[in-house]
Amino acid sequence: MEQLAFFDIPSPCIGVCQTDARGYCNGCLRSRDERFNWLTFSDAQKYDVIRLCTQRKRRRQLAMMKARQAQIEQERAALNPQLNFEPEPEADLDFGGFELD
Repeated sequence: MEQLAFFDIPSPCIGVCQTDARGYCNGCLRSRDERFNWLTFSDAQKYDVIRLCTQRKRRRQLAMMKARQAQIEQERAALNPQLNFEPEPEADLDFGGFELD
């Protein structure tokens, strides 16, 4: 049973109404269905949509942070190749003719 709310749950819309390649709004991160059906959702459904938007925002921020870190590492490696401490790919060694006496 749903608990009655004293106040309406406001829409998470921030006025940036453009969609990304996956179909989520760039502003509030709701899907098309979540945006169009907001007014018909129950309070529990609205809270669930807000929870999903928060998760999407955190995932997007984490992906952006990882991409930025990778970009910084590439720039450092390009500027100082002698300080690149990434392991070199191991060469294939052939020990076919090797014998122990």
